[in-house]
This record gives sequence, structure tokens and C-alpha cells, in this order.
Amino acid sequence: MVPAALKKTVTVLSTLGNGVAIGANVVGTLVVLGLVLIVNYDVVARGVFNAPFHGAVELVQFSMVLVVFLQLPDVVRVNRLTRSDGFLAVIGHSRPKLAAAIRHVIDTVSAIFMTLIAVAIWPEFTDMWESKDYFGVPGVFTAPWWPIKLVIFLSATLCAVIFALKVLSPAPRPERVRLPEHEDTE
Repeated sequence: MVPAALKKTVTVLSTLGNGVAIGANVVGTLVVLGLVLIVNYDVVARGVFNAPFHGAVELVQFSMVLVVFLQLPDVVRVNRLTRSDGFLAVIGHSRPKLAAAIRHVIDTVSAIFMTLIAVAIWPEFTDMWESKDYFGVPGVFTAPWWPIKLVIFLSATLCAVIFALKVLSPAPRPERVRLPEHEDTE
């Protein structure tokens, strides 16, 4: 049994972590919209005015990493990380305690891996922050590397926290996913 104080702390931390994950997802979505604008501007400027947007390729490369790592915590939050949990869904109905135990092991291993990613990327972030290293073509478009490394670090840290909070929370009973075309309509 989980003590009431721990349960309340986990609930508060989960609510806070979920809010940050949702916020990061919103920012990631706004980056995608910005990418749409940049690519469309580049296409029109290149085709109509023969004046391409210098740095469009670099901005797209930079932004793709941002999008992935900004949206990753929310994907973890809603259990949509790519994995096969068909086995867990099958045994979850007949052996819910076994399914919960396996889910806790998966979440624990995931928290450890995300922590390792955060620990591994931190020195790269500090190195890029201090060295002012950049990518791109000098004179055309350059951007510093450190924001990417910081987003990766923060994302991995938040994912590790979310996974750890899932381990501390009771595992929900899995629900079968039903597509709308399979539902009975009367």
C-alpha cells in the first residue's frame, strides 16, 4: 500500500509534469507551424522571385530535432510511445497484476534510459554553451548548438520524471482500443 503523503506528492508532481509536457508539446506544434511558413516562404521566394530563403535547410534541420524532443514528454505522458503492448493488453484482462508488474518494469527501464540520455547530453550542452559552437554556413546562416542540447536534456529529464512517476503510481487497467467503424451504432 502506498502511504497517503507519497500518493499526494506523486499526484502533485504528476500534475505539474503533465502540465509542462503539454506546454512543451504546444511549443513543438508551434515550431511545426513555423516550419510550414518557412518552407512555403522559401518555395514562393525561390520560384517567383528567384530569391531563396538562405538558411531554410539549416532551420528545418534544427527545428526537426526541436520538434521531436519538445513533443516526446507528452507522448510519454499519454502512453503513445512506439512499443508493442498487445501482449500486455491480452494478459491485462486475465492477469492484471502480472500486466501491471511488467508495465512497471518497462517504465523503470525507460526512466533509467532517459536518465542516461540526460546525463550523457549535459556535458555536451555545457561544452556548446562555453565554446559558442554553431552550425550552418558562415556568412549565410548560423545558429548555436546549445539550444538543441538544452532541449534534449530537459526533454530526457522530464521523460525520466514522468516514467518514474508512472512507476510510483498504480498501473491503470488497460482498455481495448476500438476504432469508430467497429462500434455498434443503434
